[in-house]
Amino acid sequence: MRVVFLEDVAGVAQGGDVKEVKNGFARNYLIPKKFAVPATHNALQRVKQYAEQAERTRLRQLRDMRELSETLNGTRIEVEMRAGASGQLYGSVTNAIIADRLSEMADREIDRRGIEIAEPIRQLGSFGVSVRLHPEVQAEIEVLVHPTGMTADEWLQSLEESPESDETESESDESEEKDEPDAS
Repeated sequence: MRVVFLEDVAGVAQGGDVKEVKNGFARNYLIPKKFAVPATHNALQRVKQYAEQAERTRLRQLRDMRELSETLNGTRIEVEMRAGASGQLYGSVTNAIIADRLSEMADREIDRRGIEIAEPIRQLGSFGVSVRLHPEVQAEIEVLVHPTGMTADEWLQSLEESPESDETESESDESEEKDEPDAS
């Protein structure tokens, strides 16, 4: 079936394009969602108008995503999770959880598929995450995973005061003493 696209459809066509698509795709998806109309004589006369409208929409969306990127860049998302004594989480922080938190912060829908993490986060700590808002726009955020029962700031403070840093310093002092030759 030949259709005229009213809007951009990712991976298929740009607004204003005239393309041949499968009948079921056109009847069940494109036409009911008003992404395209059948390529009638009247629709073909308006191709230029549809293309201009799609271009305006595309530019507005790009501008909005750039503004959102500036807002989100460097933002810290705090995720509270249950964890064991070793810092291992009971469960994991997924891109869907991060997208939900970002959506709450930005007051707009953030697609979970735009959150780029190699694998779900299973440890307490701070992680850098890239968010793809648009094919041309990305933002970098920080995801801080902290244990339940503590605020993120309390947890960060407890890490700074932890005796682990003192232990590593004393271990390095002991290893230096062993490396020195005996004077006896």
